[in-house]
Amino acid sequence: MQGTGVFKLRNRVLAASLVLGLLGAQAGQAGQAQPQAAQQPQAAQQTQAQQAIPDAPKPQTTLPNLRSVTPGQGTTPISAGDTTPVSTPLAAPPASPAPAPAAGGTQPTQAPAYAAPSNEEATAPTIVVPVNDVNVPFTVKDSKQRLVPGLQQSDIRVYENGRFQPIVRFTTDAAPLSVALVIDQSLNFHDMERVNGSLGALPSAFAPYDEIAVFTYNNGPKMVTDYTGSQSARLTQAIELSKGEGREPLMAGSLSGPLAQTTVINNQNFDPNTAAQRGHTGIQLNPPKEVHTLNDAILRAATSLSNKPIERRRVVYVISDGKEYGSTAKFRDVVKYLQTNNIEVDGTLVGDSSLPLVGFLDRLHLPLTMRDNLLPAYASATGGNFDAEFLTGSIEKSFALIAAEVRNRYTLDYITHEPLIDGKYRTLEVKVIGHGNDLTILTKRGYWPSAVQARPRPAAAQ
Repeated sequence: MQGTGVFKLRNRVLAASLVLGLLGAQAGQAGQAQPQAAQQPQAAQQTQAQQAIPDAPKPQTTLPNLRSVTPGQGTTPISAGDTTPVSTPLAAPPASPAPAPAAGGTQPTQAPAYAAPSNEEATAPTIVVPVNDVNVPFTVKDSKQRLVPGLQQSDIRVYENGRFQPIVRFTTDAAPLSVALVIDQSLNFHDMERVNGSLGALPSAFAPYDEIAVFTYNNGPKMVTDYTGSQSARLTQAIELSKGEGREPLMAGSLSGPLAQTTVINNQNFDPNTAAQRGHTGIQLNPPKEVHTLNDAILRAATSLSNKPIERRRVVYVISDGKEYGSTAKFRDVVKYLQTNNIEVDGTLVGDSSLPLVGFLDRLHLPLTMRDNLLPAYASATGGNFDAEFLTGSIEKSFALIAAEVRNRYTLDYITHEPLIDGKYRTLEVKVIGHGNDLTILTKRGYWPSAVQARPRPAAAQ
């Protein structure tokens, strides 16, 4: 009985152990299934994210033909920013494709597809119709040199070669300026110092829509900066660079006396190699020749203005004492170039030439000598004006005075009946009637005809 009881107990223990083992195995399988089920959604999300990333573009094996692309071609006023696009409702797409045309029928009319113009069409020359239109700006002043405003077209008469010419256009509107500023650096030290102190007022004398180039000259002309805005920092720096040091005047006794030579015997230099001027044997030295290349500087400035639009007023503005000596260009040749290209010369006269008595004497020219004041002759031949000032403050005011006068001139146009280009000089005369006889009219004396008179205009339909 006892053995049978032990046997039953052992069987029960084994059965319980087996049941516990089976339960443990089932619990382990359930724990492994839960992480696998949680990993499956994460793997699916990673696969979708990888599919959402586009493939990188493949490198191009050949470059496009850059010559086939013409800048500006194919643009529209809206794409170029010239006009404001107007929003329009989008048209609904057709419900069904258009039916094919029947046999023997006509093709429906379609708008032609846009084709970019060829290189020959893009570089085709602009059609220009020659018109014998002569433009004459002028200024009217009274006996006290004050501007005379309010003149009408009926008050003006214009004559070419002594023949009356009907006026076809008359205006008093202000014109934008293209100014070539010419600064004389061959002044003496004191005059140069006064000019340098006044140059800072130049930008404020011009309007924002004016353009200015700066030239200087001493022994020859030099461009400091090309045309730039009158209010730009570039012009300010160019004016600062244009300030010169001036020339030292000859001192008393520098051409004669004991300091002008070395060893002298019987009023002759004993050793010419040690003379103040090599090879000079006399006791008195020859004064050095002063070089003032005013003609070359004005011609260089006028050359830069010759390609400016004719709608802008072309001006050479000179700040100088007017002295001229040593230029390659002749006065009459420079004046012809100015009158041919419709360029006027204005300026501010400085130095001793600006003084009333000295300035009058400087205008008198003796043959084979240096011209002491050539600026008034340039202004008179081209219809410009100048202001003579000596002090720094007065020079500053003259900039604004002359610039305002140039911008607000009267302007008339007439049609000449002379050949467009015949190589002959034509005189001009402008008269004002009904306002007294004490008026001063500033205008060019005449002009040389050239292609600049032919204004670009649209060709008439044929």
